[in-house]
Amino acid sequence: MTGSRTAKPNGKSAEKHVKPRISITTKPSNPMTNYQNMPDSAKVWIYQSSRPFTDAELTEITRYVQEFAEQWVRHGKLLKAWGGVFHNRFVVLMVDEAALSAGGCSIDASTRMIKELENQFHLTLFDRLTIAYRTTEGQIATASRNEFERLLANGQVTIDTPVFNNLVSTKAQLETEWEVPVYKSWHKQLVS
Repeated sequence: MTGSRTAKPNGKSAEKHVKPRISITTKPSNPMTNYQNMPDSAKVWIYQSSRPFTDAELTEITRYVQEFAEQWVRHGKLLKAWGGVFHNRFVVLMVDEAALSAGGCSIDASTRMIKELENQFHLTLFDRLTIAYRTTEGQIATASRNEFERLLANGQVTIDTPVFNNLVSTKAQLETEWEVPVYKSWHKQLVS
């Protein structure tokens, strides 16, 4: 993924720094795998935030997700994993399943971590019914499915509007099929 996909603080936060209540337990760890070194077949999970992160939140969430990826294990064995934040609102986890696949307990651990982020920062990261799209100004906005259908019907959103297809499941898909026009995504079924 190019540098344009990396998280960058929006510079608009006026909120003060919040010390997180969540913490990583001491486990075996290894340096997080570099994004570029993850294979195209790496399994991807995307958690879309209900709102953009503040600068302070972005710093804390990024740190926490990266530390989780460094310590993510399956039955005591470290996964070859990557974690980060894209566009100030998408938490992304990735595992090279050719090295060691994520299993039930390790996936449960990632779910607990995401729920901890929700609680700590008052976010919604599991709402699969909210659609993220780019406005004509290039900003990322979200809308409920019904609201998105209304935006399509009145022309504020078109079949060419970029949307985020959070159903992608591999790194290759993340890089080529994640941010695509409505007509190239499952979102096209909302066009009447």
